[in-house]
Amino acid sequence: MSMTPYLKTMERQPLDLWGCPEDIGSQTVEGKVRCAGRFDIGSPDSSVFGGQYSVTRGKYRTTYAFHEHATLMDGEVALTNEATGETVIYGPGDSWIIAKGTPVLWDIRSDEARKSYLAVTDDI
Repeated sequence: MSMTPYLKTMERQPLDLWGCPEDIGSQTVEGKVRCAGRFDIGSPDSSVFGGQYSVTRGKYRTTYAFHEHATLMDGEVALTNEATGETVIYGPGDSWIIAKGTPVLWDIRSDEARKSYLAVTDDI
């Protein structure tokens, strides 16, 4: 696929179930968080990969194993950089860039949140 649109108005397709945060290398802090996703380009074994990711209400922490640019498509999340204590609340249409190695606390404040993302595993 050479071009994949992510439009606010598009129907949301089901994503593949990925399990709980521990199944993706993270740590649950609160709730019964469930993760799902789809790769539209590459895979985590590639130097560049991306697609969609969704997560249910709760909290988990992770240290980013890649650089990421993401845009929240649905829901509300508060992301806390645990190295600095800075928290930013994101809603649909908001974007972020997170550098590889950053420890982040995800606080999913809606029943579900979905993002589109592009990740780069190489050091830059």
